[in-house]
Amino acid sequence: MGAITTMLRNAVIFIRAWIKFIIMLLIGFAIIGFIVFVVYKPMYSVSLDGEFIGYTEEKKSLQKKIQDYINSGDSKSVAFVDIEQLPEYNLCLLKKGLTANDKEIFDTVISSGTTYYKYYAILDNGEEKYYVQNYEEADAIVNELKAKNSQNKDSVGYNVKYATELKGFTGKEEAVAALYKEMPVAKKTKANFKKSVDYTNTALGIALVEPVSGTITSRFGSRRSGTHTGLDIANSKGTPIKAAATGTVIYTGYKGGYGNLVIIAHTSSIQTYYAHCSKILVNEGQTVNQGDTISLVGSTGNSTGPHLHLEVRVNGVAKNPQNYLYNR
Repeated sequence: MGAITTMLRNAVIFIRAWIKFIIMLLIGFAIIGFIVFVVYKPMYSVSLDGEFIGYTEEKKSLQKKIQDYINSGDSKSVAFVDIEQLPEYNLCLLKKGLTANDKEIFDTVISSGTTYYKYYAILDNGEEKYYVQNYEEADAIVNELKAKNSQNKDSVGYNVKYATELKGFTGKEEAVAALYKEMPVAKKTKANFKKSVDYTNTALGIALVEPVSGTITSRFGSRRSGTHTGLDIANSKGTPIKAAATGTVIYTGYKGGYGNLVIIAHTSSIQTYYAHCSKILVNEGQTVNQGDTISLVGSTGNSTGPHLHLEVRVNGVAKNPQNYLYNR
């Protein structure tokens, strides 16, 4: 019994000693931790290709800044920056008072990169002519040349470019003015305004569609005031007038009793006239397709009300339009 009591007493003494030791150890760690906290702070040592370049406290922030620069550089024209070697970070404890140098680290990292710029080349027949900063400008230049019916409208385009050198940019208006080529215009002498008529039905070799719907108010042929060389179709002012067939616009303008007049040449011998228009919507030299809107119904020139005066001419001689359309 006495031996057991002695063993228990020794065990208690041993446990108390260990508890005191653990307490002293914890106090020691706490004191060391406090000293470390007061004197030192956690920072990241940064190295590039094995060479120390500085310290940072904000690793994630610095990494994001570098990645953002890689993705888009520092201007709208930069597509991306190719940086082969990225920095490495090692956590360490340093004395307080040591200043981080994030800017120097950032500048050192990006200085090793290759910048690739993105821009658009305006092409004419595949040859680079001018350069603009973005897609919107490139598209606007090409569309404006088409709207102006530039002779090279079908050969002008644009390509996206990526290069390590940035080209000088050209403004939209300057590029359009430089690229615009006036469409060769058929001479107005090709439009025969003489009132020569022929009542025979001549095969045209092309099909015509009615340029406008409406009421026929005056037909082709002789009348008291003279010879009526066309067909009058009444409709309200502003009604769209369509091209009767595909062809080239050879005349636009104001012509005496015709008022505002459009003439389209469909072949070397066949022309159609559209007179008394309130507004002309095409230009001389422009190619139009059958059914395209070319003008609006009006009452200009020698007219008593809004209508379309339509003529069909073969080799300059007026034919009865009702031989080919408006068969009513």
